[in-house]
Amino acid sequence: MSETVPQIPKHVGFILDGNRRWAKSHGLPAYEGHLAGYNTLKDIAIETHDQGVEFVSAYVFSTENWKRSADEVKKLMGLVLKLVTSDLPEFHERNIRLRIAGTQEGVAPKILKAIEKAEKETEHNTGGTFVLCFNYGGQLEITDALKKIVASGVAVDDIDENLIAQHLYTPDVPPLDVVVRTSGEQRLSNFMLWRSAYSEFIFLEKNWPEMTKDDVTSIMNEYARRQRRFGE
Repeated sequence: MSETVPQIPKHVGFILDGNRRWAKSHGLPAYEGHLAGYNTLKDIAIETHDQGVEFVSAYVFSTENWKRSADEVKKLMGLVLKLVTSDLPEFHERNIRLRIAGTQEGVAPKILKAIEKAEKETEHNTGGTFVLCFNYGGQLEITDALKKIVASGVAVDDIDENLIAQHLYTPDVPPLDVVVRTSGEQRLSNFMLWRSAYSEFIFLEKNWPEMTKDDVTSIMNEYARRQRRFGE
C-alpha cells in the first residue's frame, strides 16, 4: 500500500508583523526588532523552500511604511539593501531565484541598482523563488496593471482575469495557496490582494522574530489538513 503524499503548497506568503512589538517587549529600540526580523526572514524563507515550497513571498516594506519616521525608514532600507547584496550569495548557492514585487517610486537609485543586479544574477536558478514585496501595495499593483492594459490599447471586452494577472508586478508568480501572518493580527494589510483571492489563512500569535523552523513545519501540517474549495 503506497503512502499518501503530503499536500505541499506551491506558494506561501508571509506578512512579517510584530518586529516593533517584539523589540518593545524586550526593552529594545524598534531597529533591533527589525534586525531580529530580518535575521528570522532568511531562516524562515530558506526552511520553507527546503520543505518543498516553490514560491515564498515576504511582505517586507509596504507603500504605507513611508509614513514612519525618517530614521526608521532609512534603517529598513539598509536592511533591504543588505538582503539583496551581502546575503545574495547565500540564496544563489541554494539555487534560489530572487524577485522583487513593488513600485520603484521613491526608492533610492542605489537600492534599485542592487535589486536589478540581484534579480539578474539569480534569474536562472531553479531551486525556488523568493519574492520580496518591497515598496509594495496590493491595490497599487492592480491599479498599475490596469494602467498598463489601458495604455496598450486593449479593447474593453478583451480585459479578463488572465490579462490582469499577466500585468501584475511579477506575472510568473502564481496565486497564493496560504497566507501566514504573525503577531495575532488578522488582516491582509494590502498584501497580494489579487493572488490571495482563494488562499488559506493562518494567523499566529507570536511576533515575527520569534518564528522558528518548527513553525514552518506546523504551517505545512496545518495546510495539509485544510480542504480548499475555490468557491465550490
